[in-house]
Amino acid sequence: MSRERLVYGFHAVAARLRQDPAGVKEVYVVHSRDDARSRDIAALAAERGVRVVPVPADRLDGMLPGVRHQGVACTAQPRTAIHDIEDVLDAVQGHPLVLVLDGVTDPHNLGACLRSADAMGVHAVMAPKDRAVGLTPVVEKVASGAAETVPYVMVTNLARSLDTLKDRGLFVVGLAGEADGPLHAQALDGPVALVMGAEGAGMRRLTRERCDVLAAIPMSGTVESLNVSVAAGICLYEARRQRLTAAR
Repeated sequence: MSRERLVYGFHAVAARLRQDPAGVKEVYVVHSRDDARSRDIAALAAERGVRVVPVPADRLDGMLPGVRHQGVACTAQPRTAIHDIEDVLDAVQGHPLVLVLDGVTDPHNLGACLRSADAMGVHAVMAPKDRAVGLTPVVEKVASGAAETVPYVMVTNLARSLDTLKDRGLFVVGLAGEADGPLHAQALDGPVALVMGAEGAGMRRLTRERCDVLAAIPMSGTVESLNVSVAAGICLYEARRQRLTAAR
């Protein structure tokens, strides 16, 4: 049985066509749409040798019930996570920056984290196999193409993989609201792994114990915590800011 699945949304479909056209079977475009974005998708598919199928809107609605598909989708081979973080690190030039997500199971949060990771120059996002969402169509849609560009590494034992990062010279910084010091006081311009826990539960005990230091995002409002994808974006920006400053 075919393992092909539907990928939807302009950014996700375009990213598939650019990064892995051989894995795309067909592109579906609602024929009543005649705008620049639809024409661009059709042209990109034709350029990559992928068949474009005009379809009625209700057919695409039936294929993708309950989702905002933007009038475009494609059948494609599912993206698979990477399982060896060392393979990723071996290909990094300069100081690696890794985002570690311990227990993030919401596909919208993972998609948003991947999008921020791409924007901030992260070399990999790492998560455990047993407590994490995979690369689902929802993740790809929310990630807006970043699921194609940022390696997503799912590991069997997260604590052991954090030890591997430390053996490779990465400074492992865990984010925790009860930490003594703020994130911006940490040196993030070298080889760094930023570890985020799940909402509510936070990092697991073994994950926390593997961190070299715990740091917090300074909060000045009335809320006690942030959505994990928002917190990840803030932390990654601070790492990016320090790296840009150090490079001047």
